[in-house]
Amino acid sequence: MITEPLLSSPKGGITALFFIIANEALERLASFGLSTNMIMYLTREYGMDAASGAQILFLYSAAGNFMPIIGAFLADTYVGRYPMIGFGCITSLLGMVLLWLTTIIPEARVPSCAQFSSKCNNEATTPQLLFLYFCLGLMSIGAGGIRSCSLAFGADQLRKRDSLKYAGILESFFSWYYVISSASVFISMTCLVYIQDALGWKVGFGVPVVLMILSTLSFFLASPIYVKPKAKANWLVGFARVLVASFRKRRIELCSQNPDELYHHGKGSALVVPSERIRFLNRACVITNPEEDLMPDGRASDPWCLCTVDQVEELKALIKVIPIWSTGMLVSVNVCQNSFLLLQASTMNRHITSKFEIPAGSFYAFLLLSSTIWIALYDRVIIPLASKIRGKPTRLGLKQKIGLGILVSATSMAVLAIIERVRRETAIREGISDNPDAAMHMSAMWLLPFYFLLGFSEAMNGVGQNEFFYTELPKSMSSVASNLFSIGLSAASLVASFIVSVVRGFISGENQESWVSSNINKGHYDYYYWLLATLGFATFIYYLACSKAYGPCKGGQGGIAGDVREGSADDDDDYSSLS
Repeated sequence: MITEPLLSSPKGGITALFFIIANEALERLASFGLSTNMIMYLTREYGMDAASGAQILFLYSAAGNFMPIIGAFLADTYVGRYPMIGFGCITSLLGMVLLWLTTIIPEARVPSCAQFSSKCNNEATTPQLLFLYFCLGLMSIGAGGIRSCSLAFGADQLRKRDSLKYAGILESFFSWYYVISSASVFISMTCLVYIQDALGWKVGFGVPVVLMILSTLSFFLASPIYVKPKAKANWLVGFARVLVASFRKRRIELCSQNPDELYHHGKGSALVVPSERIRFLNRACVITNPEEDLMPDGRASDPWCLCTVDQVEELKALIKVIPIWSTGMLVSVNVCQNSFLLLQASTMNRHITSKFEIPAGSFYAFLLLSSTIWIALYDRVIIPLASKIRGKPTRLGLKQKIGLGILVSATSMAVLAIIERVRRETAIREGISDNPDAAMHMSAMWLLPFYFLLGFSEAMNGVGQNEFFYTELPKSMSSVASNLFSIGLSAASLVASFIVSVVRGFISGENQESWVSSNINKGHYDYYYWLLATLGFATFIYYLACSKAYGPCKGGQGGIAGDVREGSADDDDDYSSLS
C-alpha cells in the first residue's frame, strides 16, 4: 500500500497524483481514439482523397507535437502549470464536442460516399473544411496544454527532493505515468476503433467526448488538494541575457578571489559562485564595478550586462544535458519504423486461428504492450526482488537505464534484420517475390521477439530520460524538462526520414533495387535494419563517452559503470511502502 511519507501539509501527495494520471490517461484515450481512424472519416464524410486526408493528419500531428513545447514555455514563465492544464482540458473538450457535432449535423459535412475510395464525387465546401480545421486546431492546442505540464505538475505534488523516499516515489510515478499512457493508446487503437467501425461515427466520436468530460472532471475535482507552484521568471530571456552579457564581457579575465564580491547572486540564493564547467559563461555574472553594475537594492542595473549565478547555472544545466538527450534519438528512430514493419507483417501469416487474423496495422500494439509489461515488471518485481536479495533499497541509476535502453534497442534491430532475411528468403523460395501482396506461410509471430526487445528499450530509455531531465534541470524549467523527450521524438522523425532518403539516393539505380523498395520481397530491408543496428551500437559508444563527460547525476545517481542506487537502512520501511 502506498502512503504519503513526504508531506507535512495536506496538499499534494499520492492522492493528487491519481487524479493527474487519470486526467492524462483519459485525454490520451480520447484523442488517440479520434486520430487513429480519422483518415476514414475524412475520406468517407468529407470527400477527400487519401493523399489530402493524410496531409491534413500530418499537419494535425505536427501541431500536436509542437504545441506542448509552447505550452511548457508559457506554463513555466507566465501562467503556471495548473491553469495551463485546466485551459488544455476545456479547449480539448470543446474541440471534441464540435467534431462530434459534425457527425450529427448533416450540413457540417458532405453526403457520405458509397464506399471508401481515393476519389469521391462529393466535395466539402470551404465553410465545412474551416469548421473541421477549427475542431482539429482546438484539439491540438488543448493536448499541448495538458501534455506539456501533466508530468511536471505531478512531480510538483512531491516534496523533499533530497530524500531517498522522494527518489523512489518519483521513479514509480514516472514509470506508472508511462505505463498508463501507453495502455490508453493501446485501448484507443483497438477498442475505440472497433466501436467506430461497428457502431458508426456518432457513437464512435461520442465516446471520446464522454472520456474527455471524465478527464476534465478528474482534474478539476482535485483542485483543493493540488500543490500549485507559481510561474517563475522568463528563463528564455534569462538565457539570452547570459549569452549577451558573456559576449559583452568576453575580454574580462576570470579569477577566484573574493567570490562573494566578484559574482552577482540573488538574495537567499544557495549559489554564490558559478561552477567551473563552461567557464566562459561565468563572465555574465562578474561584477566589474559595483557602483555602476548594481542598484541600491542589490539588483543589476542592466540585466543584459550582469546576470545572477543562478541564471548562468541554469543555462549550463541545459547545455550539459544536450549530449545525453541526443543519444536517445536513435532509439526513437527505431520506434518510427512502423510503416516498414506493417509491410513485413502484411506479407506474413497473421492467423491466430483458422478464422481470426490480426490486422497488420495492429502489430504496433505489441510494442506498447511489451513496454508496459517491462515497466511493471521492473517496478513491481525486479526492483523489490533485488532490494530483498541485497538487503537494502536498490535501483538502477538513471544513466544506467538510458544506456541499457540504447544497447537493447540496437540489439532489437539486429534481431529484426535476421527475421527479415529469413522472411525474404522464404518469399523467394515460395515463388512470390514478384507479388508483395501475396501472403506466405511464415508466421508473423516471428516479429514478436523484436517487439519484446524494443519494448524493453523503450521502458528503460523512455522512462530513464524523462526522469533524468527532470532531475538534472532546475525546477523552474521542469515543464520544459518533461518535454525534452517529446522534442527528441520529433527530431527522430526527421532523422529517420533523412536516413531513408540517403539509402534511397545512394543504394539504388537502373540495375539495382533499393534496399527500401516498394516491393519488400525484392528490396533488402534486412540491410537497412543492419544499418540501423550499426548506428545504434555506435550511438551506445557515443553515449558512454557522453556519460563519462557528464559526470555523476545529482545525488550521485546513475553512473553508467557505477553502482546501483542505494540508501541507508533507515529508509527501508519508507521505501517498502511503494511495493
